[in-house]
Amino acid sequence: MKQIFEFIIQPWPWYVAGPLIGLTVPTLLLIGNKSFGISSSLRHVCAACFPADIPFFKYDWKKEIWNLIFVLGVFFGGVIATNFLENPNTFVLSEATINDLKALGIKDFSGLMPADLFSVEKLFSIKGLIFFVFGGFLVGFGTRYAGGCTSGHAIMGLSNLQVPSLIATCCFMVGGFTMTHLIMPIIFKLF
Repeated sequence: MKQIFEFIIQPWPWYVAGPLIGLTVPTLLLIGNKSFGISSSLRHVCAACFPADIPFFKYDWKKEIWNLIFVLGVFFGGVIATNFLENPNTFVLSEATINDLKALGIKDFSGLMPADLFSVEKLFSIKGLIFFVFGGFLVGFGTRYAGGCTSGHAIMGLSNLQVPSLIATCCFMVGGFTMTHLIMPIIFKLF
């Protein structure tokens, strides 16, 4: 039992985790012609909890209850992994990444997420407002505009050979690279 537990808490290599994620697509298609995606669950929650006379929310959301259960499973899986299956090894970043982050003013590399960005104090600062509120709005807008999130388009859409998913995934990647290499350094220098 101890060996199984030790195996579970170790980081899984890409050749195990990748195929497991990839197998969700044919599994969902085979068991009921379902599409994988996380962002659609917000629509289901809104349709269930806030019924209004809005055409976008007028559909039978009960047929998509599996998606809400899936999202709850992702949430509780994260809670379990964080509280009970924490990796005992020190989190390792490459020297190049550490040097790039130090150039931006990030100094604390003790955890998975740098405390220089993800602390309560930083959350209620101008930088936190930009990253979390404005950034969250942009992510939500982009998800709605693209008709789905990165997991839906990049995992489900690309595996179904959908051209709109290819375009959306390329745009997500260009946006991420632009933010990381062009906009984020400016934000860090200003604030």
